[in-house]
Amino acid sequence: MIERAIVDVVTPTPVRDGAGVRLRRSIATERLDHLDPFFLFDHFGSEDPAEYLAGFPMHPHRGIETITYMLDGSVAHRDSLGNAGVIGPGDVQWMTAGRGILHEEMPRAGPRRLDGFQVWVNLPARLKMTPPRYQDVPAASIPEVATPDGKRIRVVAGEVEGIAGAVREIFAGPTYLDVALPAGGLLEQPVARGHTALLYLFQGEVTVGGAAPRGAVLRATRLAILGDGDLVRVHAGAAPARLLLLAAQPLHEPAARWGPFVMNTPEEIEETLRELRDGTFARAAQRAEPPRPGGDGAEGPGQRRRDR
Repeated sequence: MIERAIVDVVTPTPVRDGAGVRLRRSIATERLDHLDPFFLFDHFGSEDPAEYLAGFPMHPHRGIETITYMLDGSVAHRDSLGNAGVIGPGDVQWMTAGRGILHEEMPRAGPRRLDGFQVWVNLPARLKMTPPRYQDVPAASIPEVATPDGKRIRVVAGEVEGIAGAVREIFAGPTYLDVALPAGGLLEQPVARGHTALLYLFQGEVTVGGAAPRGAVLRATRLAILGDGDLVRVHAGAAPARLLLLAAQPLHEPAARWGPFVMNTPEEIEETLRELRDGTFARAAQRAEPPRPGGDGAEGPGQRRRDR
């Protein structure tokens, strides 16, 4: 089997999004616009409620799937499908925006820090206008693989040692693993050849692609883009390490992005904006403030305004 090696390392960019939430962004920046089919990767985390309580008020999405994974703290959510609830430590919110959905994500204060991730996965052209769908995945339903050497892998999506993840029936056939390695621990995880793969290390230091000195050293907090191959091999250093391993089938399709929309052409983006203005985008769309190209700091199609 061919081991996947690191081909690039991205240092997250500090940004503010939503109503002023501080977070670290690795995908959807000037440094890395997207990594087919991933169109956003955010790591949010703070012990100061002033840095996150403003949250992400009601806003639209179309053409993508959004995955929110909580490490700590809690976020209240509701959407135009009538879903509402709170996700907390270890929970996942997997939302297929499809032809259109409005939702909000409002973090709650304490008692511990807020910590988690959000990823956007593009949908193929034939599924861009599919009916929206929401999956609330509680921590207790996410299988965890524990090995005698102290390794723990939470299987959000994909498969580890014959154990299937909690989230299924997703087009891109994604792998989404939360991996905790003890000091000196080893991860060997098959990943389908041809799939885009990335590794986000948020604790410790690891060597990727074989033991040192053959492999490449990665230190937290960084995003590593992996080359093609069949296997991801990661060795932890002298201290425990924790990482996310993500992989998915690339689409190889043209893409046009504007804020919370990812479509295939600029014309489809313009049509989406027209629907927002005339109230036909989704149920309760009239209660959302439509983006205004060129006004109040918003930008037009192809530019870099981000709204989660």
